[in-house]
Amino acid sequence: MRYDFITEGAPKGTNSVKWDLAAEGVLPMWVAEMDFPAAPFILKALHERIDKGVFGYTHIPDSYYKAVTDWFARRHGWDISKEQIIPISGIVPAISVAIRALTMDGQLEPGAAMRAPGEKPTVIMQSPAYNCFFSNIRNTACELSANVLLWNDAGQHYEVDWDDFERRCAAPGRKVFLLCNPHNPTGRLWTREELTRMGEICLRCGVPVISDEIHCEIVTCNPVIAGHDRQSPGYIPFASISPEFAQNCISFVSPTKSFNIAGLQIANIVSANEDFRARVDRVINDWEHCDVNQLGIIALQAAYTPEGEEWLAQMNAVVDGNFALLREALAAEFPQVRLPRHEATYLAWPDFSPLKDRSGAPLSGSAVQKYLIENEGLWLCDGAIYGDARCCRINLACPAATAADGIARLLRGLRALIA
Repeated sequence: MRYDFITEGAPKGTNSVKWDLAAEGVLPMWVAEMDFPAAPFILKALHERIDKGVFGYTHIPDSYYKAVTDWFARRHGWDISKEQIIPISGIVPAISVAIRALTMDGQLEPGAAMRAPGEKPTVIMQSPAYNCFFSNIRNTACELSANVLLWNDAGQHYEVDWDDFERRCAAPGRKVFLLCNPHNPTGRLWTREELTRMGEICLRCGVPVISDEIHCEIVTCNPVIAGHDRQSPGYIPFASISPEFAQNCISFVSPTKSFNIAGLQIANIVSANEDFRARVDRVINDWEHCDVNQLGIIALQAAYTPEGEEWLAQMNAVVDGNFALLREALAAEFPQVRLPRHEATYLAWPDFSPLKDRSGAPLSGSAVQKYLIENEGLWLCDGAIYGDARCCRINLACPAATAADGIARLLRGLRALIA
C-alpha cells in the first residue's frame, strides 16, 4: 500500500506547537516532529477505541508488551521480556528517572536518602546533544561531563574522541553515561564497533549506560550506510550487543518519534538488570510517573505491525530524498558548509561557520536563525541550545515540496548574509 507523504499533517488549529506557534507565513522546520499525517492504520485503531466512549483508569494489557517484544525481536534481533519493560509517558521524564535511579544510594525503601548531602554525580554525554539532556542533568542535581564529538571530514560525519571519553569514564566519582543511539542532532548511526567500544570502556570503568533510542526507526535507505547489521536497517540496540551490556544498561524506546504521535505520550524503559528496574520503579513511584496515555497504548500496538514497517520504509525514503535535495543545494552554492551525510534521524545539522558574514566573522547558528525568521519566514533551531553555536538543526520530515520551499528560503538567506 502506498501511504500519503504529500499532505501536510499538522495544519494550524490543532494546537500544534510547531504550526500554531509560528507566525503567519513562517515555515517551521525546527521542532522534531513530522509534517506527515498519522498512518491510517493508527487512526483506525484510535477511532475504534474512541468509539467505545470510555476513558477511565487503564491497565496495560499483555498485548501491549507482546507488540513491543515482537517488534524489536523481528526488526532488530533484540530479545526483550515483558518483565524488562516499564511503560512511561515519555522519554524525557524517563531519562531523568533513570539518572536519579542510578545515582541514588544503595537503599530502595521509600523515603530513604537518594544520595549523600551535597553530592553531585557526573553524567557523561556526547556533545552536541539533544537540548533536554542538559535539563535532565541539571534537574537531577548532577554535573555534566561533555565528551565533544569530532568532525571527520573524510567520512562526513561526527565521531567519538575516544581518549577523552575514556578519561571521563575513568575519572573519580559516581558516573552515568547518557548515550544517544542514533545520535540527535548529528544524525550518527553508531556502528556495532563504536557501540562495543563505548560499552567496554563503561564496563571497565564501572559506569552504567542509559541509552535514548527514540530515533531508532528513522534511518537511511542507503544500503552502503545501512549495512552495519544484516538484521536491521542499520540501528543496533546497545543492550542487544552482549549480556554484559544488557546488565549494565537502561534503554528508552518509543514509537512517538517514528510515527508522529508525540502527543499521545507513550514510551518504554527497558532493562535486563533487575536492580536497575527496582531503582527505576522506586523513582517512578516517588515522582508519580506511573500512568500512561491509554490512547498511546492503542497507537503503539497499531504501529508495531507489518503495516507499520511498510509505512516506515516509505517515510524513510521521503526523508532520504529531502536530505539529498539539501545536500545537492548546499554543495552547488555553499560547499564550505559542513553537512553530515544522512545516516539516521530526520534532522540535518549544517555547520555554517566556514561562511563569513559581511564583517568577515564566521556565521553563527543564531545569526542564521534570526535572519531567516525575520526575512525569509523560515524557522530553524539555533545549534547553541544543543551545545554548538556554529550550527542549526533542520527538520526534514516533511513532504518534498515543503523541503524544497524551506531549502530555497535557506539559500536566499545565506546569500543575503554573506553578500
